[in-house]
Amino acid sequence: MNIQKSLNKICDKQDIDYQESQDIFRALFEGDLSAAQSGALLLGLRLKGETGEELAAAVSVALERARLVSGIKGARIDTCGTGGDGRNSFNCSTAVAFFLADLGVKVVKHGNRAVSSSCGSADVVEALGLPLLSDPLMVEPELAKTNFAFLFAPHFHPSFAGVASLRRELGIRSIFNLMGPLLNPARPTHQILGVPGESFMPIMAAVLQKNNVSSAAVVHGAEGFDELTPCGGNKVIFLHEGNLKEEIIDPQEYGFAACLPEAMACKDKQEALLRQKEVLCGTGPEAMQDMVALNLGLGLHLLEPGKKLAKCMFLARDIVRSGLKNLKVC
Repeated sequence: MNIQKSLNKICDKQDIDYQESQDIFRALFEGDLSAAQSGALLLGLRLKGETGEELAAAVSVALERARLVSGIKGARIDTCGTGGDGRNSFNCSTAVAFFLADLGVKVVKHGNRAVSSSCGSADVVEALGLPLLSDPLMVEPELAKTNFAFLFAPHFHPSFAGVASLRRELGIRSIFNLMGPLLNPARPTHQILGVPGESFMPIMAAVLQKNNVSSAAVVHGAEGFDELTPCGGNKVIFLHEGNLKEEIIDPQEYGFAACLPEAMACKDKQEALLRQKEVLCGTGPEAMQDMVALNLGLGLHLLEPGKKLAKCMFLARDIVRSGLKNLKVC
């Protein structure tokens, strides 16, 4: 690998292929690049615009170094986003994960502390008294017990500690932000993956497609959220058995009332945790309940593609209004 040659390509707005990208990111994770070269790489890729091949290669290198989970059979789903939408929103994806687990679906939630929400998925799980798993061997027993396993990202990706200072010093969005939702060490068969910008949708879908995910939805929500919202038309790329299809999901078609983005916001962690528990118990603000129902309906549709999306949405609304039945958090 010639890092100078690769950096020159990137500066000239040339994409680098999968193998070259793998070589570069292996060198980055191994500490073989200088701080200047590493920073130039991340900044150059962002300015050029990352491709699906480049992202897939970076993900593959990170997974080589991850503490992967083995032995899980059957369908399993993750619900997460890249973060970075700046909305300080209610933690919808975690609520959706709990409702899916409550329905008997195996949920392997991969997450961290807050990034763009008022309260991160790890904060929610911790507050509800559930464990932040640190060992691959703990995942299967936890799924057997509750259908829900939370894989706390720092425990499963020790190699990221070596690039933490680089990311902190750069202080900007880089390819590492896009990698997060693609690095679940339990390798989900189904996934809802949210992004804060429409331009990220095709490359995220391309990586999911390359990784042979059975069924997934890459979501860019109305008003810039990285989840479906009741605020307006939501853009989605569906992946099913290797095929991609773009759609617009309009909440009003399924009977959800339109609302403003502020209706999903929480001013601080304390409020976010309060709202989370309310929604899980079948109460809370209507807009937040609707947001959860929209994403839950999408998840049900991914798990049963033969069931029409409209039916899944109506079913999800009833489920959310009734609250959790089996998970003991209320």
